[in-house]
Amino acid sequence: MKRTLLFAPLLALAAPMPALAGAAPPVATHEAAPDVQFSRLWLGSAWYPEQWPEERWADDLRLMKGHGANVVRIGEFAWSRMEPREGEYDMSWLVRAVRLAAKYDIKVVIGTPTDTPPAWMSQKYPDILRVTSDGDRVGHGGRRQFSISSPRYRQFCRDIVSRMVKALGHEPNVIGWQIGNEYTEESYGPAARQAWHDWLKAKYGTLDRLNEVWTTAYWSQTYTAWDQVPFNDDKNNPGLMLDLKRFITGQWVDFQKNQLDVIRAGADSDQFITTNLGGLGWANRFDRYAINRDLDFASWDDYVGQGHLKPYRNGATHDLVRGWKRKNFWVMETQPGFVNWAPVSNILHPGETRAMAWQAVGHGADGVLYWQWRNALNGQETMHGSVIGPGGEPLPIYDEIKRIGEDFAKTSDALAGTGPVSPVAILQDYDSRWAIDFQKHHKDYDQIEVLLDYYRPLKDELGAVDIVEAAGPLDKYKLVVAPDLNIITDAMAKHLAGYVRGGGHLILGPRSGLKDAFNRLHLQRQPGPLADLLGGRVEQFYALDEPVAVGGGEAKIWAEDLSVKTPGAKVLLRYGKANGWIDGHPAAIERKVGKGSITYVGALIDDTLMASLMGKAMDEAGVRPDFAVPDDVELMTRRGEGRRIVILINHGRDARSVSLPASMRDLLNGGDVSAVQLEPEGVAVLERPEGK
Repeated sequence: MKRTLLFAPLLALAAPMPALAGAAPPVATHEAAPDVQFSRLWLGSAWYPEQWPEERWADDLRLMKGHGANVVRIGEFAWSRMEPREGEYDMSWLVRAVRLAAKYDIKVVIGTPTDTPPAWMSQKYPDILRVTSDGDRVGHGGRRQFSISSPRYRQFCRDIVSRMVKALGHEPNVIGWQIGNEYTEESYGPAARQAWHDWLKAKYGTLDRLNEVWTTAYWSQTYTAWDQVPFNDDKNNPGLMLDLKRFITGQWVDFQKNQLDVIRAGADSDQFITTNLGGLGWANRFDRYAINRDLDFASWDDYVGQGHLKPYRNGATHDLVRGWKRKNFWVMETQPGFVNWAPVSNILHPGETRAMAWQAVGHGADGVLYWQWRNALNGQETMHGSVIGPGGEPLPIYDEIKRIGEDFAKTSDALAGTGPVSPVAILQDYDSRWAIDFQKHHKDYDQIEVLLDYYRPLKDELGAVDIVEAAGPLDKYKLVVAPDLNIITDAMAKHLAGYVRGGGHLILGPRSGLKDAFNRLHLQRQPGPLADLLGGRVEQFYALDEPVAVGGGEAKIWAEDLSVKTPGAKVLLRYGKANGWIDGHPAAIERKVGKGSITYVGALIDDTLMASLMGKAMDEAGVRPDFAVPDDVELMTRRGEGRRIVILINHGRDARSVSLPASMRDLLNGGDVSAVQLEPEGVAVLERPEGK
């Protein structure tokens, strides 16, 4: 059900843009733009009014307004201010902060404070504290010291959130809620252990079934009582380890729902609910598709840390986040120049903070918030970058963020109702990532880098690439790539085969289809239940200690020996002189299936060979490339409501000139242009009607 989250009449940033002059050739499309949440762009930061005298609040808000902020996040670490002693509540300061922000036309996202329980709770109720896998109870003084499985802590969370909802759930200046902060560690305490064993009983019913699917005859692992099943993060039976990840995911979903239900029941229906997921996006302690299913939209915290922006990796992370719910998202935290936790917490280049903001928007972000607004005088993160200093004066980064505010004011109306749309999807699957990480077989097998190997040539040709859940709908995509779908169940095989038989083009990467739903080896060789559809299989896999020749290029780290089993399958790539086992053997095979096709690539190949392979795949799938841009320039597109927004960023250190395929409206500088000049970290935002 779509909820109304637009606020458009009240909050329009700029007058409507004039109609675009000039025509442009059509671009390959296949569906309407995805449903979006907002009719404007949001810009703001995390603000901690509880850390400062109330007489300073207005100065903070005035400076926020001065750089173009229209939203602020507050509350997520302030439990001890809201409930200084058990049962003694004070929400009045929070209400005053929300209402003061309204005077500056700055909306508020309320963070629930459940990432940092107060000291009185930790002292009086130690059972609410997290227990590590080694059995150590975490003490007070940091954050995330709570147990997500503690019934008592969950009740405390419901109570404080219900008090917050009563105070703020009908405040007109509150637009949404963020549950907790950067979900991270699970607990291995008594409550969690009991929940684990109860979860296993509910899933398997009998120990005989559990022993069967985990193959516990191996190493005498057979269990005769539920409480014998280990509960820790040690290396163990792969079936146990996979189920433990699923259990932990369920604990986080339940922990989140415990608060979400309170907010849903008591707050206005137009107040959204999200959470800010950290771990640089790719963390996989739990299934992030499952975490986001109950939320209105996904949010994540985008940090570079040491060094500088890696455009492909960061862009792919935005696409991953967009894929968690297949809709636009927010960057709830990002660094204002630098962090404090990297080995070298260097500052970004001038203009790079602005480029990061525009890259987020180009990949589907409707909101960008900085962490943090003002440095606290003490605490673990006092050295972290901020927008203003502890004395209340703007820091050098303020002017760059002010420019972002000016950019957003000029472009917000044009971007409203738009989002990235792609004819190509890359599949990402947490079960498969866990399964490979449990048994990597090669220390350098990095699944994110494997995904990026496929992503880069696709992104070079297209303004948008989707990264989505493997089990989700695929019918809108002309080309689907699964870089390493290690676990293919019978249901997944049916899902993917249906896509191919329906005319889709599927590419499977190495290690695909090796395991089943219980992390067991398939009896049928890779790609397991898709081998018959492929008309071929993997005879053996090899971790490589040196590069091998393949198809005019080379493979590193991983190579698989393929064989063709039906006349309809053909060899796309062969190994050259290699390790003696695979010399001259197929490295990639393909089979046409009606108007569709299935391809299996059994090696991690070099960039040039991958670009050739992806170019051929796009051509056969009928995917038309977008217009060409120079090296270091990223092309992003957002579509909707009969228009197309083109965003260009020069991530390089030299100026670049970009020729456009047709005249476009320059939304940042005005006028119609047929080419743009981009200085290092330079940005262009352009508009043209769709389909002309």
